Amino acid sequence: MEAHKISELTKIPLHVAIIMDGNGRWAAQRGLPRLAGHRAGTENLRTVISAAADFGVKYITFYAFSTENWKRPEDEVKGLMRLLSEFIDREMIKLHKQGARLLHIGHLEGLGPTLEKKVRDAIELTKDNKTITVILAFNYGGRDEIITAIKQMLSEGVPADEVNEDLISKHMFTAGIPDPDLVIRTSGEQRTSNFLVWQSVYSEWAFPKAYWPDFNKEALLETLIEYSQRDRRFGGLTDPKKQE
Repeated sequence: MEAHKISELTKIPLHVAIIMDGNGRWAAQRGLPRLAGHRAGTENLRTVISAAADFGVKYITFYAFSTENWKRPEDEVKGLMRLLSEFIDREMIKLHKQGARLLHIGHLEGLGPTLEKKVRDAIELTKDNKTITVILAFNYGGRDEIITAIKQMLSEGVPADEVNEDLISKHMFTAGIPDPDLVIRTSGEQRTSNFLVWQSVYSEWAFPKAYWPDFNKEALLETLIEYSQRDRRFGGLTDPKKQE
């Protein structure tokens, strides 16, 4: 990787979130079954995690399995669960040694007791790591997250006049995690797909055309450079004179 490219990386996002899209089309291009694409996508996770850490990203969230993905064929769902299990078995010790901390957002109880325990054990193993926090959105949906937060506030008897943005954020799955600065959806598709609905309201979005299994360190760098060149205004103006 050319040094002058890295020198263009002038603004590092604290938190990058990724919709890992294109596994099925990647497989179809090669005459392979869809699960082969998902396997290639899973194998790409550590590459991108390591690259993000090298570039100084501190939080990275992967949209791995949505609440809507249960509608997919049973064989595909079982295959995705197996791939998550294999990823934990194969990669977590390596990621732990690299200083990665694992968190999960969504509903673990839907994964089955064996896989749920593996995820919880990985979270416990890595809880004190500081290099990068890897958030796995598995059995996750943005609207479901908001509904879950509302139900929790109602169960706590929170008065209506005490409800504000800060309180809602504290009841989300992502409580304590900064909102994403940049959301990437690979494969060129331009949809949010119920991902981090609450948290991404002021995020920058990028839609690189590469399918997820091909989204490597160089592709991540190119996307981060593009982000570096943007002017984030959060609804306002950078230069007050522009308001005159």
